Amino acid sequence: MKAVWPEGYGREILAEIDSTNAQAARMAATLSGPTWILALNQTASRGRRGRAWAFPRGNFAATLLMRPEEETAQAALRSFVASLALHDACVAVTGRAEGFALKWPNDLLLNGGKLAGILLESSGTGGRLSHLAVGFGVNLLAAPHAAEVEDGALRPVALLSETGIDIAPEAFLTFLACAYAAREAVFRAQGFAPIRRAWLDRAARLGEVITARTSREVMTGTFETVDGAGNLILSTAKARHAIPAADVFFERGANASGD
Repeated sequence: MKAVWPEGYGREILAEIDSTNAQAARMAATLSGPTWILALNQTASRGRRGRAWAFPRGNFAATLLMRPEEETAQAALRSFVASLALHDACVAVTGRAEGFALKWPNDLLLNGGKLAGILLESSGTGGRLSHLAVGFGVNLLAAPHAAEVEDGALRPVALLSETGIDIAPEAFLTFLACAYAAREAVFRAQGFAPIRRAWLDRAARLGEVITARTSREVMTGTFETVDGAGNLILSTAKARHAIPAADVFFERGANASGD
């Protein structure tokens, strides 16, 4: 296992912080280039929609802070860039691709359980971003207890217990930063199309029946694809739906929110 820190990316490693995404917001005004922020301990971890997120010591919490040049909708597609990079990093660290899969919109699965999640936060005006924070949480050493996750969520899993790989957060950061830089270069040069194809090649439950819960309704149908805008395409008995945001649930006890 070997990775080299990518050129052009900064790095800050903090012993303890409330949240790496919160720290990114505080640093945004003085950002001079894309910067990774790693916390060895987080005291106020959170997931999507402000949900609490358990952070056992030894796990991974980091945020990539950047100032995208694209408009908001295009920049938001970095959720898929980030997911692919996270998948790439885990494959590089473990030396195996089997068992890993990507769950729309922002989770990495291992052996059917949730290993990691991604949280994008941003600010800006007039359709342009002042900054984008891409937060990563990975269960490297330990998985939260089932009682600590949302009711109905996928079982949490840890890299150590599932693969036997024990890696420190600082070392994992180098693998992730290296993988992200490579995927980001493709995104900037070629756009979303190759990122979308690669993501679909690793998608969990593609072509199968899933349930999507939006803020207004719950729909069950076949997960057909992800379109060019990053929407989940769900085919139900009544219609074909393009869903920009939802919690996704799997059948037969593998259901989970898209934290």
